[in-house]
Amino acid sequence: MSTILVIAEHEGGQFKKTAFELLGKASQLASELGATLAAGVIGDAPAAELGAFGAGTVYQVAGDFSDYSGDQAASAITALVNASEASYVLAPVSYTGKDGLPRAVARLNGGQASDCTDLRVEDGGIVGVRPMYAGKCYVTASMNRTPGFFTVRPNSFGQPTPTGGTAEVVSVAAEIPSAALTVVERKQPENNEADLTEAERIVAGGRSVKSLESFDSVIRPLAATLNATPGASRAAVDAGYAGHGDQVGQTGKTVNPVLYIACGISGAIQHLAGMRTSKVIVAINKDPDAPIFEHATYGIVDDLFDVCPLLQAELEAALQ
Repeated sequence: MSTILVIAEHEGGQFKKTAFELLGKASQLASELGATLAAGVIGDAPAAELGAFGAGTVYQVAGDFSDYSGDQAASAITALVNASEASYVLAPVSYTGKDGLPRAVARLNGGQASDCTDLRVEDGGIVGVRPMYAGKCYVTASMNRTPGFFTVRPNSFGQPTPTGGTAEVVSVAAEIPSAALTVVERKQPENNEADLTEAERIVAGGRSVKSLESFDSVIRPLAATLNATPGASRAAVDAGYAGHGDQVGQTGKTVNPVLYIACGISGAIQHLAGMRTSKVIVAINKDPDAPIFEHATYGIVDDLFDVCPLLQAELEAALQ
């Protein structure tokens, strides 16, 4: 019987929502394949809790991995895959998924499909669906090597309902090399907003916001009302309205939220490459011919300085 292993990431001892999303999807896939479901945990976290989300066994490489190292992550993932004898490995698109995991794939001579937005069973195996060419088309990737690795964008799947219970935790010994770099300082964000790559709701501003002051007085308050994360186009970042960490697009961050509100963003292909897979796109732009409207679920042709405050007021009233 084959095994599906989910790499369950955590921060500060708390599992990230991507861990639950992947376990929920993996449970469905395992049921269709007649496979067993296991989870892999790197570092110190309450691994047994993952049993409530379908993991029968959790393989854990204990230790302090708070200072990220690609070599250390690769060594831990390799050990987890070997211990679980996994045929398929699911992991989120994250620093570890982009850096440590591909190194483990090479060490294990496996196959990898990156940046997937869907997974399904075909011909007795798992295939991944991923966007290409800035989201203009989708390809289906299947594996001809074992183990097969899939990295998945956050918010691609819903959050499963925990069923209760705990999983058996198996301690895995791994030869972890010394970190090549030394972390001398760690800074935490000054706000509690979700990271753009994992945010379920995003309110983004473009060049039409006109100034840093307007971004702070129009975009950020609207985002706060929705408990969303502020984002920005490259034009807005280049103009100094927002920091590079807020940039969405080909040269910024790729996001996959449930709701994306684009305020004064024309919809250049470079920006679409970073947010095209959003579930619901709301575009606010006074140019009726703006390309963003071709991809929007809902469009408002009007000035963002008129619409955003009105939208914020209506949302605040509705949420009271």
